[in-house]
Amino acid sequence: MKASDIIRDAVTQVAGMRQTAAARPALAQALGAVKRFQARRFAGSYADLLESAQYRGAARFFLDELYSEKDYSQRDAQFARIAGALERLFPQPVVQTAVALAQLHCLSEELDLALAQSWAEHAALAEVARYLTAWRCVARRAERNRQLETVLHIGHELDRLTRKPGLRMMLRMMRAPARAAGMNALQQFLESGFDTFAAMGGKGDGARSFLATVQSRESTLFDLLFDAETVACETEMTRLLGLAR
Repeated sequence: MKASDIIRDAVTQVAGMRQTAAARPALAQALGAVKRFQARRFAGSYADLLESAQYRGAARFFLDELYSEKDYSQRDAQFARIAGALERLFPQPVVQTAVALAQLHCLSEELDLALAQSWAEHAALAEVARYLTAWRCVARRAERNRQLETVLHIGHELDRLTRKPGLRMMLRMMRAPARAAGMNALQQFLESGFDTFAAMGGKGDGARSFLATVQSRESTLFDLLFDAETVACETEMTRLLGLAR
C-alpha cells in the first residue's frame, strides 16, 4: 500500500473514533480523563529526564508529541489533505517517519478509546484503581508492545535522519512550500524532532541511551500493569503520579 493511502486510512480511522466519542458525552469525558492520566504518568516516569539538561528536550518532545492529551486534529487534517503531496515534497525517509507517526496515532487512539469505555464503566473506583482495572479489562498486550515498538522506531528514525547531510537545510527550505500546502503542523513536528535528536546526537550516544531508557521503563511498566499484584501496581502508579509536574 502506498504511503499516502496508509496515512489517509489511519486518519480516517482516528476521525471515526473521535466521532464515536463525541456522540457519547460520558465516553468523551472518560477519554479525556484517560489521556490526562497517561500524560501525568509519563511525566512521572521521566521526571528525572525532564529535569536533565541533556534529555529534557527529548523527554518533552515525547510527552508533547507522542504521549500528550492535546488535540492532534489539526495535524491529522493536514495529513489527510496532503498525503499524496507528502511523497512528492519530502525525502522517502521522512515520508516513512510520517507513515509510522500516523499508524502510531491510530493505534494509540484505538487503545485509549477502549480504555475510556472501561474507565466509564468503573466510576465507583478511585483514579489509580480505575485505570488499572480498565487496563486489565482491555489487556491487548500485543498491541501495547507494538505501540511501544513504533514509538521507539520513530525515535530511532529521527535520530538517523539527523545524520543525513543537508537534511536540516532541506527542512528549512521546505518551510514556505509546507506553509503554502497547509502542512505547518507536520513541518513543525519534523523540525522539532530533528532538532531534538540532533542536539542529543552531538553529545555522544545520547539519543540511543534515551531510547533505551524509554524501552526499559515502558516495558517495566507494562509488566507491572499486566502482571503485578494489585497493591504493588497501585502503589507504584501513585508514586509516579506524585512525581509528575
